[in-house]
Amino acid sequence: MPATTDDSGAPQRKRALVDLAPLRVSPTFARLWIGSSIQGIGSWLTLTAVGLLIYDITQSTFMVALVGGIALVPMVAAGIWGGMLADAFDRRTVAITTTILGWLSTLGLFALALTDGVLAAQGVRVDVWPLYIFTTINAVTTTMTSAARTAAIPRILPVEYVSRATALNGITMGTQVAVGPALAGIMIAGLGYPLTFLIDVILFTAGFIGIIGLPKLPPIGQVAKPGLQSLIDGVRFLRTAPNIRMSFIVDIIAMSLGRPHALFPAIGVLAIGGGSVTVGFLTAAMAIGTLLTGLFSGRVAHVHRHGVAISWAIMVYGVFTALFGLVVLGGMLGWFGETGEDFSSVSWTALILAFLALLGTGAADEVSAIFRATMLLTAVPDEMRGRTQGLFMAVVAGGPRLGDLVAGTTVALLTLWAPPLFGGVVIIALIALLLRLSPRWRAYDARNPTV
Repeated sequence: MPATTDDSGAPQRKRALVDLAPLRVSPTFARLWIGSSIQGIGSWLTLTAVGLLIYDITQSTFMVALVGGIALVPMVAAGIWGGMLADAFDRRTVAITTTILGWLSTLGLFALALTDGVLAAQGVRVDVWPLYIFTTINAVTTTMTSAARTAAIPRILPVEYVSRATALNGITMGTQVAVGPALAGIMIAGLGYPLTFLIDVILFTAGFIGIIGLPKLPPIGQVAKPGLQSLIDGVRFLRTAPNIRMSFIVDIIAMSLGRPHALFPAIGVLAIGGGSVTVGFLTAAMAIGTLLTGLFSGRVAHVHRHGVAISWAIMVYGVFTALFGLVVLGGMLGWFGETGEDFSSVSWTALILAFLALLGTGAADEVSAIFRATMLLTAVPDEMRGRTQGLFMAVVAGGPRLGDLVAGTTVALLTLWAPPLFGGVVIIALIALLLRLSPRWRAYDARNPTV
């Protein structure tokens, strides 16, 4: 194969499979990557289990959607505040502190599930509001940890490896979302909720491995103390950074209008059948798409028009989201036969079609994520990187929860198939319009990154 150049202009041979060079170049990054991968599996296991437990208690999709809705504002605030902390203090210290708090919240969820198991034997169930509180704390601390951890990457890796590192992080996310929810569905069906949450308590400790191995990462240059002025400086920076601002906008559109996860428990009963096991398969489908994109991400260093690549990836995401909505519509109309809550009553045709549609959304979303993350880590100066990463994590973590709330509300007003079908169509239209109206976004070139 002929030699080419990567984002930095350094010679590099073209390849299709993921480039593992960042793991070899930086053992520190390798430990961080492994630790966060293991921790993330437990986090997705718990997120899936919480939704299933709330649906089991309330039989309400809207109550499941509130898991994201209640956490939304705190997560956005945590992203902003966590970003300011990452710019003002040692990023390693910030990550360790927030990880400890997140582990304690997971322990709280385990205690609640254990209590519910005891009460359920007596015909009583726990109140759901403590589940919302602990899940929100978990989401808030995860957002803050991720902001500090991600902002550290350009300090522990040469800049020419950043795009390849973000592709590796895509494999991490794909593995987490593929394994965690599937494991949750199987464990809940076989062992119950308490043991499922206990597994996350154990897996969460792996997150400390990578963080403790980080070097000290104090602020570079002028220290921006957390507070109103730091926030104003961050907002002022975004006002002068149209490309960074647009990367947030397009992701919010995709996540708020194309997020069907809160519908999965109801779909597993009403449209496809299979109950909790189907929920695990549907959630894993998107993750497998993410994982496949990461595995075949070897050419990401050769793509330079990131704005165009992100926009097209999100439009493809909208197409697959709409196709998933059509499958749900068909299931509810009986196109695939009778279904039931037990997995023996699942419609295999509907499950396979839904799985393929969601696999497509996961693959397209990861293409977008790789280039958005690379843009933030290479175009933004270090002294502002914590705050922009904080906002990025707020969008990444808060956007899906806004999507859960939008989906749950839409179902309450219309029907189960409406959010993905209509949302996918609107995503395509809005992203196409923004791409056409934003020449600077279309012209973004990774070889000369500009905010």
